[in-house]
Amino acid sequence: MTCRSVRPKTLSKLRRLKSGARHSATATDSAAASASVKQAPNLPEKPDRTTVKPPVTPSHPAIDFTDSKKLYSSLSTGKLLTTLITLKATTVGPVANLGSKTLNSRLIMGVPIFRHLLLGLTERTFYDHFCAGKDIAAADAAAKKLWDSGLTAMLDYGLECANENESCDRNTEGFIRTIESTKLGDNCKQVSFVVVKISAICPSRILRRVSDLLRWEFKISSMNLPWKLKSLPILCDSSALYHTMKQPAPLTPEEERDLELVYDRLFRICQKSVDANKPLLIDAEETTIQPAIDYLTYAAVVKFRSDPGQPPRIFNTVQAYLVDAADRLALTMEAAEKMGIPLGIKLVRGAYMNFEKKEAARTCSASPIHFSIGQTHECYDRCTDFLLEKMVKGSASAVLATHNIQSGKMAAMKAVNLGIDRRSHCLHFAQLYGMAEALSFGLAKAGFNVSKYLPFGPVEQIMPYLARRAEENKCLLGSSSYDIRLMSDELMRRLTLSES
Repeated sequence: MTCRSVRPKTLSKLRRLKSGARHSATATDSAAASASVKQAPNLPEKPDRTTVKPPVTPSHPAIDFTDSKKLYSSLSTGKLLTTLITLKATTVGPVANLGSKTLNSRLIMGVPIFRHLLLGLTERTFYDHFCAGKDIAAADAAAKKLWDSGLTAMLDYGLECANENESCDRNTEGFIRTIESTKLGDNCKQVSFVVVKISAICPSRILRRVSDLLRWEFKISSMNLPWKLKSLPILCDSSALYHTMKQPAPLTPEEERDLELVYDRLFRICQKSVDANKPLLIDAEETTIQPAIDYLTYAAVVKFRSDPGQPPRIFNTVQAYLVDAADRLALTMEAAEKMGIPLGIKLVRGAYMNFEKKEAARTCSASPIHFSIGQTHECYDRCTDFLLEKMVKGSASAVLATHNIQSGKMAAMKAVNLGIDRRSHCLHFAQLYGMAEALSFGLAKAGFNVSKYLPFGPVEQIMPYLARRAEENKCLLGSSSYDIRLMSDELMRRLTLSES
Protein backbone atom coordinates (compact mmCIF):
# COMPACT_ATOMS: atom_id res chain seq x y z
CA MET A 1 0.00 0.00 0.00
CA THR A 2 1.38 3.43 -0.86
CA CYS A 3 0.90 6.41 1.41
CA ARG A 4 1.17 10.05 0.51
CA SER A 5 3.17 12.41 2.66
CA VAL A 6 1.04 14.40 5.07
CA ARG A 7 1.48 17.93 6.33
CA PRO A 8 2.35 18.45 10.01
CA LYS A 9 -1.04 20.19 10.51
CA THR A 10 -2.83 16.96 9.51
CA LEU A 11 -0.73 14.91 11.88
CA SER A 12 -1.55 17.37 14.65
CA LYS A 13 -5.29 16.95 14.01
CA LEU A 14 -4.94 13.16 14.11
CA ARG A 15 -3.13 13.39 17.45
CA ARG A 16 -5.98 15.48 18.87
CA LEU A 17 -8.51 12.97 17.50
CA LYS A 18 -6.61 10.15 19.14
CA SER A 19 -6.37 12.02 22.42
CA GLY A 20 -10.11 12.64 22.43
CA ALA A 21 -10.77 8.95 21.83
CA ARG A 22 -8.70 7.98 24.89
CA HIS A 23 -10.51 10.54 27.02
CA SER A 24 -13.98 9.20 26.10
CA ALA A 25 -13.24 5.48 26.35
CA THR A 26 -15.66 4.68 29.17
CA ALA A 27 -19.11 3.20 28.62
CA THR A 28 -22.18 5.10 29.73
CA ASP A 29 -24.98 3.54 31.77
CA SER A 30 -28.29 2.83 30.07
CA ALA A 31 -31.21 4.48 31.83
CA ALA A 32 -33.74 1.71 32.14
CA ALA A 33 -35.71 -0.59 34.34
CA SER A 34 -35.90 -0.65 38.10
CA ALA A 35 -36.67 -4.35 38.13
CA SER A 36 -33.86 -6.88 38.61
CA VAL A 37 -33.41 -10.08 36.60
CA LYS A 38 -35.15 -13.18 37.82
CA GLN A 39 -32.64 -16.01 37.56
CA ALA A 40 -33.63 -18.36 34.76
CA PRO A 41 -33.59 -22.12 35.22
CA ASN A 42 -30.39 -23.76 33.99
CA LEU A 43 -28.58 -20.46 33.55
CA PRO A 44 -25.63 -19.69 35.84
CA GLU A 45 -26.22 -16.79 38.20
CA LYS A 46 -23.06 -15.16 36.88
CA PRO A 47 -20.97 -15.93 33.80
CA ASP A 48 -18.19 -18.45 34.30
CA ARG A 49 -14.93 -16.53 33.89
CA THR A 50 -12.57 -19.29 35.08
CA THR A 51 -11.63 -20.27 31.54
CA VAL A 52 -7.94 -20.50 30.76
CA LYS A 53 -6.22 -18.84 27.85
CA PRO A 54 -6.39 -21.16 24.81
CA PRO A 55 -3.13 -22.34 23.29
CA VAL A 56 -1.75 -20.53 20.25
CA THR A 57 -0.76 -22.68 17.29
CA PRO A 58 -0.33 -21.96 13.57
CA SER A 59 -3.85 -23.34 12.98
CA HIS A 60 -5.23 -21.51 16.03
CA PRO A 61 -3.85 -17.96 16.06
CA ALA A 62 -4.14 -15.78 19.14
CA ILE A 63 -7.31 -13.84 19.89
CA ASP A 64 -5.82 -10.35 19.74
CA PHE A 65 -7.54 -6.97 19.50
CA THR A 66 -4.50 -4.76 20.07
CA ASP A 67 -2.32 -5.03 16.95
CA SER A 68 -3.70 -2.22 14.79
CA LYS A 69 -1.42 -3.10 11.88
CA LYS A 70 -2.84 -6.62 11.57
CA LEU A 71 -6.41 -5.68 12.45
CA TYR A 72 -6.74 -3.04 9.74
CA SER A 73 -4.42 -4.54 7.13
CA SER A 74 -7.33 -4.98 4.69
CA LEU A 75 -8.45 -1.33 4.93
CA SER A 76 -6.97 1.36 2.73
CA THR A 77 -5.73 4.53 4.38
CA GLY A 78 -8.59 6.48 2.82
CA LYS A 79 -11.21 4.05 4.14
CA LEU A 80 -9.55 4.07 7.55
CA LEU A 81 -9.64 7.86 7.69
CA THR A 82 -13.30 8.20 6.62
CA THR A 83 -14.33 5.50 9.10
CA LEU A 84 -12.44 7.24 11.88
CA ILE A 85 -14.05 10.60 11.14
CA THR A 86 -17.57 9.12 10.98
CA LEU A 87 -17.20 7.16 14.21
CA LYS A 88 -15.76 10.17 15.97
CA ALA A 89 -18.68 12.33 14.86
CA THR A 90 -21.30 9.79 15.99
CA THR A 91 -19.80 9.53 19.48
CA VAL A 92 -20.01 13.27 20.10
CA GLY A 93 -23.14 13.70 22.25
CA PRO A 94 -24.60 16.80 20.55
CA VAL A 95 -24.00 15.36 17.07
CA ALA A 96 -25.60 12.02 17.97
CA ASN A 97 -28.55 13.78 19.61
CA LEU A 98 -29.04 16.06 16.62
CA GLY A 99 -28.76 13.17 14.18
CA SER A 100 -31.27 11.04 16.07
CA LYS A 101 -33.81 13.85 16.51
CA THR A 102 -33.46 15.06 12.91
CA LEU A 103 -33.86 11.58 11.39
CA ASN A 104 -36.96 11.02 13.53
CA SER A 105 -38.47 14.48 12.97
CA ARG A 106 -41.82 14.38 11.16
CA LEU A 107 -41.79 18.17 10.97
CA ILE A 108 -38.50 18.34 9.08
CA MET A 109 -39.24 15.29 6.93
CA GLY A 110 -42.65 16.77 6.08
CA VAL A 111 -41.19 19.87 4.37
CA PRO A 112 -40.07 18.93 0.82
CA ILE A 113 -36.99 21.17 0.67
CA PHE A 114 -35.79 20.10 4.12
CA ARG A 115 -36.55 16.49 3.28
CA HIS A 116 -34.48 16.70 0.09
CA LEU A 117 -31.56 18.33 1.88
CA LEU A 118 -31.65 15.89 4.78
CA LEU A 119 -31.82 12.82 2.55
CA GLY A 120 -28.91 14.14 0.48
CA LEU A 121 -26.78 14.88 3.54
CA THR A 122 -27.65 11.53 5.12
CA GLU A 123 -26.77 9.64 1.94
CA ARG A 124 -23.29 11.21 1.80
CA THR A 125 -22.50 10.63 5.48
CA PHE A 126 -24.18 8.07 7.73
CA TYR A 127 -25.86 6.13 4.91
CA ASP A 128 -22.59 5.67 3.01
CA HIS A 129 -20.88 4.48 6.17
CA PHE A 130 -23.50 2.19 7.74
CA CYS A 131 -25.27 0.85 4.61
CA ALA A 132 -24.24 -1.12 1.53
CA GLY A 133 -26.19 0.86 -1.06
CA LYS A 134 -29.60 1.18 -2.69
CA ASP A 135 -30.09 -2.24 -4.27
CA ILE A 136 -28.98 -5.88 -4.36
CA ALA A 137 -26.16 -5.12 -6.81
CA ALA A 138 -24.66 -2.63 -4.35
CA ALA A 139 -25.10 -5.11 -1.51
CA ASP A 140 -23.35 -7.80 -3.56
CA ALA A 141 -20.41 -5.47 -4.17
CA ALA A 142 -20.15 -4.66 -0.46
CA ALA A 143 -20.39 -8.37 0.40
CA LYS A 144 -17.49 -9.11 -1.94
CA LYS A 145 -15.33 -6.48 -0.22
CA LEU A 146 -16.17 -8.00 3.14
CA TRP A 147 -15.31 -11.46 1.82
CA ASP A 148 -11.96 -10.20 0.54
CA SER A 149 -11.20 -8.88 4.03
CA GLY A 150 -12.06 -12.20 5.71
CA LEU A 151 -15.69 -11.47 6.68
CA THR A 152 -19.12 -12.54 5.42
CA ALA A 153 -22.35 -10.56 5.05
CA MET A 154 -25.80 -10.79 6.59
CA LEU A 155 -28.03 -9.25 3.93
CA ASP A 156 -30.75 -7.01 5.33
CA TYR A 157 -33.17 -5.50 2.83
CA GLY A 158 -34.06 -2.59 5.11
CA LEU A 159 -37.82 -2.98 5.32
CA GLU A 160 -39.97 -2.61 8.45
CA CYS A 161 -43.26 -1.29 9.82
CA ALA A 162 -45.75 -2.07 7.05
CA ASN A 163 -49.38 -1.07 7.65
CA GLU A 164 -51.35 -2.67 4.83
CA ASN A 165 -51.44 -6.06 3.13
CA GLU A 166 -50.38 -4.57 -0.21
CA SER A 167 -47.10 -3.21 1.21
CA CYS A 168 -46.55 -6.48 3.11
CA ASP A 169 -46.87 -8.39 -0.18
CA ARG A 170 -44.34 -6.09 -1.87
CA ASN A 171 -41.95 -6.46 1.03
CA THR A 172 -42.27 -10.23 0.90
CA GLU A 173 -41.19 -10.20 -2.73
CA GLY A 174 -38.24 -7.99 -1.76
CA PHE A 175 -37.08 -10.52 0.84
CA ILE A 176 -37.50 -13.38 -1.62
CA ARG A 177 -35.42 -11.55 -4.24
CA THR A 178 -32.74 -11.05 -1.61
CA ILE A 179 -32.74 -14.77 -0.83
CA GLU A 180 -32.65 -15.66 -4.52
CA SER A 181 -29.62 -13.40 -5.01
CA THR A 182 -27.61 -15.51 -2.57
CA LYS A 183 -27.73 -18.46 -4.98
CA LEU A 184 -25.84 -16.53 -7.67
CA GLY A 185 -22.08 -16.72 -8.19
CA ASP A 186 -19.88 -15.97 -5.21
CA ASN A 187 -22.83 -14.93 -3.06
CA CYS A 188 -23.25 -18.57 -2.00
CA LYS A 189 -20.18 -18.21 0.21
CA GLN A 190 -20.08 -14.44 0.76
CA VAL A 191 -23.52 -14.27 2.41
CA SER A 192 -24.01 -16.11 5.71
CA PHE A 193 -27.62 -15.14 6.54
CA VAL A 194 -30.58 -13.21 5.20
CA VAL A 195 -32.28 -10.89 7.71
CA VAL A 196 -36.06 -10.46 7.92
CA LYS A 197 -38.21 -8.13 10.01
CA ILE A 198 -41.66 -9.55 10.76
CA SER A 199 -43.07 -6.01 10.93
CA ALA A 200 -42.35 -5.71 7.20
CA ILE A 201 -44.63 -8.63 6.28
CA CYS A 202 -47.31 -8.31 8.97
CA PRO A 203 -49.49 -5.20 9.38
CA SER A 204 -48.68 -3.41 12.62
CA ARG A 205 -52.30 -3.61 13.82
CA ILE A 206 -52.17 -7.43 13.56
CA LEU A 207 -48.87 -7.58 15.45
CA ARG A 208 -50.37 -5.49 18.25
CA ARG A 209 -53.59 -7.51 18.40
CA VAL A 210 -51.82 -10.87 18.39
CA SER A 211 -49.32 -9.66 21.02
CA ASP A 212 -52.16 -8.53 23.29
CA LEU A 213 -53.91 -11.88 22.98
CA LEU A 214 -50.72 -13.83 23.62
CA ARG A 215 -49.99 -11.78 26.73
CA TRP A 216 -53.52 -12.35 27.99
CA GLU A 217 -53.25 -16.07 27.23
CA PHE A 218 -50.13 -16.16 29.42
CA LYS A 219 -52.12 -14.57 32.25
CA ILE A 220 -55.16 -16.83 31.72
CA SER A 221 -53.81 -20.18 30.57
CA SER A 222 -57.31 -21.56 29.83
CA MET A 223 -57.86 -18.97 27.12
CA ASN A 224 -58.45 -20.46 23.68
CA LEU A 225 -56.75 -18.97 20.59
CA PRO A 226 -58.14 -20.98 17.64
CA TRP A 227 -55.72 -19.43 15.13
CA LYS A 228 -52.61 -20.36 17.12
CA LEU A 229 -50.09 -22.74 15.53
CA LYS A 230 -47.64 -25.00 17.32
CA SER A 231 -44.79 -22.83 18.58
CA LEU A 232 -42.35 -22.47 21.51
CA PRO A 233 -42.65 -20.53 24.81
CA ILE A 234 -42.48 -16.76 24.30
CA LEU A 235 -43.31 -15.30 27.74
CA CYS A 236 -42.34 -15.99 31.35
CA ASP A 237 -43.05 -14.69 34.85
CA SER A 238 -40.53 -11.85 34.49
CA SER A 239 -41.90 -10.65 31.12
CA ALA A 240 -43.40 -7.18 30.82
CA LEU A 241 -47.18 -7.58 30.53
CA TYR A 242 -48.23 -3.98 31.15
CA HIS A 243 -48.96 -3.39 27.45
CA THR A 244 -52.16 -5.43 27.91
CA MET A 245 -54.08 -4.20 30.96
CA LYS A 246 -57.50 -5.65 30.11
CA GLN A 247 -58.79 -8.67 28.25
CA PRO A 248 -58.60 -8.06 24.49
CA ALA A 249 -61.41 -9.02 22.14
CA PRO A 250 -60.88 -12.11 19.96
CA LEU A 251 -59.60 -11.61 16.46
CA THR A 252 -62.35 -10.70 14.04
CA PRO A 253 -62.86 -12.87 10.94
CA GLU A 254 -61.12 -10.17 8.89
CA GLU A 255 -58.16 -10.12 11.30
CA GLU A 256 -57.91 -13.90 11.16
CA ARG A 257 -57.80 -13.71 7.36
CA ASP A 258 -55.04 -11.11 7.62
CA LEU A 259 -53.13 -13.40 9.98
CA GLU A 260 -53.48 -16.27 7.50
CA LEU A 261 -51.86 -14.02 4.89
CA VAL A 262 -49.01 -13.38 7.32
CA TYR A 263 -48.49 -17.14 7.77
CA ASP A 264 -48.41 -17.53 4.00
CA ARG A 265 -45.86 -14.73 3.51
CA LEU A 266 -43.59 -15.94 6.29
CA PHE A 267 -43.68 -19.57 5.22
CA ARG A 268 -43.00 -18.64 1.58
CA ILE A 269 -39.91 -16.75 2.71
CA CYS A 270 -38.82 -19.67 4.88
CA GLN A 271 -39.28 -22.19 2.07
CA LYS A 272 -37.22 -20.02 -0.29
CA SER A 273 -34.44 -19.86 2.31
CA VAL A 274 -34.52 -23.65 2.68
CA ASP A 275 -34.36 -24.06 -1.11
CA ALA A 276 -31.40 -21.66 -1.27
CA ASN A 277 -29.73 -23.31 1.74
CA LYS A 278 -29.40 -19.88 3.34
CA PRO A 279 -30.56 -19.50 6.97
CA LEU A 280 -32.80 -16.66 8.09
CA LEU A 281 -32.26 -14.26 10.97
CA ILE A 282 -35.50 -12.81 12.33
CA ASP A 283 -34.89 -9.44 13.99
CA ALA A 284 -36.34 -8.45 17.35
CA GLU A 285 -38.32 -5.23 17.68
CA GLU A 286 -40.26 -3.31 20.37
CA THR A 287 -41.85 -5.14 23.30
CA THR A 288 -45.30 -3.87 22.26
CA ILE A 289 -45.20 -6.29 19.31
CA GLN A 290 -42.42 -8.72 20.28
CA PRO A 291 -44.71 -11.52 21.55
CA ALA A 292 -46.29 -11.80 18.10
CA ILE A 293 -42.85 -11.71 16.45
CA ASP A 294 -41.55 -14.46 18.73
CA TYR A 295 -44.68 -16.56 18.21
CA LEU A 296 -44.52 -16.30 14.40
CA THR A 297 -40.79 -16.98 14.36
CA TYR A 298 -41.01 -20.06 16.56
CA ALA A 299 -44.01 -21.34 14.59
CA ALA A 300 -41.75 -21.19 11.52
CA VAL A 301 -38.92 -22.84 13.50
CA VAL A 302 -41.23 -25.76 14.35
CA LYS A 303 -42.56 -26.07 10.79
CA PHE A 304 -39.12 -25.85 9.15
CA ARG A 305 -37.15 -27.71 11.79
CA SER A 306 -33.74 -29.02 10.80
CA ASP A 307 -32.79 -32.67 10.76
CA PRO A 308 -30.80 -33.90 13.78
CA GLY A 309 -27.18 -32.80 13.57
CA GLN A 310 -27.95 -30.09 11.02
CA PRO A 311 -27.78 -26.34 11.76
CA PRO A 312 -31.07 -24.46 12.33
CA ARG A 313 -32.71 -22.89 9.31
CA ILE A 314 -34.32 -20.02 11.21
CA PHE A 315 -32.77 -17.98 14.03
CA ASN A 316 -34.77 -15.85 16.43
CA THR A 317 -33.31 -12.84 18.25
CA VAL A 318 -33.04 -12.43 22.02
CA GLN A 319 -32.38 -8.92 23.37
CA ALA A 320 -30.23 -9.08 26.50
CA TYR A 321 -31.23 -5.61 27.70
CA LEU A 322 -34.67 -7.01 28.52
CA VAL A 323 -35.17 -8.09 32.12
CA ASP A 324 -36.80 -11.37 31.05
CA ALA A 325 -34.23 -12.31 28.39
CA ALA A 326 -32.44 -15.05 30.33
CA ASP A 327 -35.67 -16.57 31.62
CA ARG A 328 -37.29 -16.71 28.18
CA LEU A 329 -34.16 -18.14 26.59
CA ALA A 330 -34.03 -20.98 29.13
CA LEU A 331 -37.73 -21.81 28.74
CA THR A 332 -37.56 -21.77 24.95
CA MET A 333 -34.44 -23.94 24.94
CA GLU A 334 -36.03 -26.46 27.29
CA ALA A 335 -39.11 -26.77 25.10
CA ALA A 336 -37.04 -27.04 21.90
CA GLU A 337 -34.90 -29.80 23.41
CA LYS A 338 -38.01 -31.78 24.40
CA MET A 339 -39.27 -31.50 20.81
CA GLY A 340 -35.88 -32.43 19.36
CA ILE A 341 -35.54 -29.10 17.55
CA PRO A 342 -32.07 -27.52 17.22
CA LEU A 343 -32.56 -23.92 18.35
CA GLY A 344 -30.88 -21.01 16.57
CA ILE A 345 -30.52 -17.78 18.54
CA LYS A 346 -29.06 -14.43 17.62
CA LEU A 347 -28.07 -12.73 20.86
CA VAL A 348 -27.98 -8.92 20.91
CA ARG A 349 -28.12 -6.24 23.57
CA GLY A 350 -31.00 -4.26 22.04
CA ALA A 351 -31.67 -1.10 20.04
CA TYR A 352 -35.06 0.29 21.14
CA MET A 353 -34.06 1.75 24.48
CA ASN A 354 -35.64 5.19 24.12
CA PHE A 355 -38.92 3.74 22.90
CA GLU A 356 -39.11 1.27 25.79
CA LYS A 357 -38.40 3.95 28.40
CA LYS A 358 -41.02 6.30 26.98
CA GLU A 359 -43.65 3.58 26.62
CA ALA A 360 -43.15 2.40 30.21
CA ALA A 361 -43.29 5.97 31.51
CA ARG A 362 -46.48 6.62 29.53
CA THR A 363 -48.24 3.79 31.37
CA CYS A 364 -46.50 4.45 34.72
CA SER A 365 -44.97 0.97 34.54
CA ALA A 366 -41.53 -0.39 35.33
CA SER A 367 -39.34 -0.38 32.25
CA PRO A 368 -38.77 -3.82 30.71
CA ILE A 369 -35.04 -3.15 30.29
CA HIS A 370 -32.23 -3.40 32.82
CA PHE A 371 -31.42 -0.49 35.09
CA SER A 372 -27.80 -0.19 33.95
CA ILE A 373 -25.52 -1.12 31.09
CA GLY A 374 -23.60 -3.28 33.57
CA GLN A 375 -26.68 -5.44 34.17
CA THR A 376 -27.19 -5.74 30.42
CA HIS A 377 -23.56 -6.83 29.95
CA GLU A 378 -23.94 -9.43 32.70
CA CYS A 379 -27.16 -10.77 31.18
CA TYR A 380 -25.56 -10.92 27.72
CA ASP A 381 -22.56 -12.85 29.04
CA ARG A 382 -24.74 -15.29 31.02
CA CYS A 383 -26.86 -15.99 27.95
CA THR A 384 -23.69 -16.46 25.90
CA ASP A 385 -22.33 -19.02 28.36
CA PHE A 386 -25.67 -20.82 28.34
CA LEU A 387 -25.78 -20.99 24.53
CA LEU A 388 -22.18 -22.17 24.23
CA GLU A 389 -22.77 -24.95 26.73
CA LYS A 390 -25.92 -26.02 24.87
CA MET A 391 -23.91 -25.89 21.66
CA VAL A 392 -21.54 -28.52 23.02
CA LYS A 393 -24.55 -30.76 23.67
CA GLY A 394 -25.75 -30.26 20.10
CA SER A 395 -29.01 -28.49 20.93
CA ALA A 396 -28.13 -24.89 19.96
CA SER A 397 -26.50 -22.65 17.40
CA ALA A 398 -25.73 -19.02 18.12
CA VAL A 399 -25.00 -15.76 16.39
CA LEU A 400 -23.28 -13.65 19.05
CA ALA A 401 -23.91 -10.09 17.88
CA THR A 402 -21.87 -7.76 20.06
CA HIS A 403 -19.75 -4.62 19.83
CA ASN A 404 -18.29 -5.16 23.27
CA ILE A 405 -14.62 -6.21 23.10
CA GLN A 406 -14.68 -7.93 26.49
CA SER A 407 -17.83 -9.93 25.71
CA GLY A 408 -16.47 -10.96 22.32
CA LYS A 409 -13.12 -12.08 23.67
CA MET A 410 -14.61 -13.96 26.63
CA ALA A 411 -17.08 -15.75 24.34
CA ALA A 412 -14.32 -16.73 21.92
CA MET A 413 -12.09 -18.07 24.68
CA LYS A 414 -14.99 -19.92 26.30
CA ALA A 415 -15.84 -21.55 22.96
CA VAL A 416 -12.26 -22.72 22.48
CA ASN A 417 -12.02 -24.06 26.01
CA LEU A 418 -15.28 -25.97 25.54
CA GLY A 419 -13.78 -27.60 22.44
CA ILE A 420 -16.03 -25.83 19.94
CA ASP A 421 -14.31 -25.60 16.58
CA ARG A 422 -13.64 -22.00 15.56
CA ARG A 423 -15.15 -22.66 12.14
CA SER A 424 -18.15 -24.58 13.49
CA HIS A 425 -21.37 -23.83 11.61
CA CYS A 426 -23.01 -23.56 15.05
CA LEU A 427 -21.05 -20.46 16.11
CA HIS A 428 -21.03 -17.09 14.44
CA PHE A 429 -20.01 -13.63 15.60
CA ALA A 430 -21.58 -10.51 14.12
CA GLN A 431 -21.25 -6.73 14.18
CA LEU A 432 -23.01 -3.93 12.35
CA TYR A 433 -21.51 -2.78 9.07
CA GLY A 434 -19.30 0.23 9.76
CA MET A 435 -18.92 -0.44 13.49
CA ALA A 436 -16.67 -2.45 15.85
CA GLU A 437 -14.06 -3.10 13.16
CA ALA A 438 -11.36 -4.11 15.67
CA LEU A 439 -13.62 -6.79 17.13
CA SER A 440 -14.69 -8.09 13.71
CA PHE A 441 -11.20 -8.33 12.27
CA GLY A 442 -9.68 -9.61 15.51
CA LEU A 443 -12.14 -12.51 15.75
CA ALA A 444 -11.86 -13.29 12.02
CA LYS A 445 -8.06 -13.32 12.15
CA ALA A 446 -8.29 -15.70 15.12
CA GLY A 447 -10.20 -18.12 12.89
CA PHE A 448 -13.84 -17.54 13.87
CA ASN A 449 -16.84 -17.04 11.58
CA VAL A 450 -17.60 -13.32 11.56
CA SER A 451 -20.27 -11.45 9.63
CA LYS A 452 -21.29 -7.86 9.17
CA TYR A 453 -24.98 -6.94 9.35
CA LEU A 454 -25.35 -5.33 5.92
CA PRO A 455 -28.49 -3.21 5.35
CA PHE A 456 -29.34 -1.98 1.87
CA GLY A 457 -32.18 -0.15 0.17
CA PRO A 458 -33.22 3.41 -0.77
CA VAL A 459 -32.08 6.11 1.65
CA GLU A 460 -35.59 6.99 2.79
CA GLN A 461 -36.35 3.32 3.47
CA ILE A 462 -33.24 2.98 5.65
CA MET A 463 -33.94 6.09 7.76
CA PRO A 464 -35.43 4.19 10.76
CA TYR A 465 -32.33 1.99 10.85
CA LEU A 466 -30.00 5.01 10.72
CA ALA A 467 -31.96 6.77 13.47
CA ARG A 468 -31.41 3.75 15.73
CA ARG A 469 -27.70 3.73 14.91
CA ALA A 470 -27.41 7.40 15.85
CA GLU A 471 -29.21 6.70 19.12
CA GLU A 472 -27.29 3.49 19.78
CA ASN A 473 -23.90 5.10 19.29
CA LYS A 474 -24.55 7.36 22.27
CA CYS A 475 -24.63 4.20 24.39
CA LEU A 476 -21.56 2.61 22.77
CA LEU A 477 -18.92 5.18 23.62
CA GLY A 478 -16.66 2.51 25.11
CA SER A 479 -16.49 0.21 22.08
CA SER A 480 -16.52 3.08 19.56
CA SER A 481 -13.72 4.86 21.39
CA TYR A 482 -11.67 1.66 21.36
CA ASP A 483 -11.96 1.54 17.58
CA ILE A 484 -11.21 5.25 17.30
CA ARG A 485 -8.05 4.86 19.38
CA LEU A 486 -6.78 1.86 17.42
CA MET A 487 -7.59 3.46 14.07
CA SER A 488 -5.81 6.62 15.15
CA ASP A 489 -2.79 4.53 16.12
CA GLU A 490 -2.77 2.82 12.74
CA LEU A 491 -3.19 6.06 10.81
CA MET A 492 -0.38 7.65 12.76
CA ARG A 493 1.81 4.60 12.09
CA ARG A 494 1.12 4.71 8.33
CA LEU A 495 1.46 8.46 7.99
CA THR A 496 4.62 8.59 10.08
CA LEU A 497 6.06 5.75 8.00
CA SER A 498 5.30 7.64 4.79
CA GLU A 499 7.23 10.66 6.05
CA SER A 500 10.33 8.70 7.00
